[in-house]
Amino acid sequence: MILVDSSVWIDYFNGISTWQTNSLDNCLSNVPVVIGDLILTEVLQGFRSTRDFETAKKLLGDLPFRHIGGYNIAVQSAQNYRYLRKTGVTVRKTIDVIIATFCIIEGLTLLHDDRDFSPMETHFPLRSMTPP
Repeated sequence: MILVDSSVWIDYFNGISTWQTNSLDNCLSNVPVVIGDLILTEVLQGFRSTRDFETAKKLLGDLPFRHIGGYNIAVQSAQNYRYLRKTGVTVRKTIDVIIATFCIIEGLTLLHDDRDFSPMETHFPLRSMTPP
């Protein structure tokens, strides 16, 4: 199963062609793609028109849904963030640490286009899709 970060969904809905959006397009018909609550919020809040919001909500609502947060994820995310800080790495967005930690714990592969995930791929067993 694949969890797709908002960085890819946003480009996908804006019609931007990248290897990540092409991979997403392929995955939607071949691989189970899940959506998480935090990612759903990030994606939907960016739509300006009600029509586009509703279209995206319908598409994303048809995907298997996961609650990303919770006590265990929160504590492990804090530990992962602290570890990265001790190694000299500061992740810009806490939500990315939470998403990465969730993927690690749940055994999900992450499809993203966000440099904040790179140190988590290096220091933790975060599985991310790579360019074909």
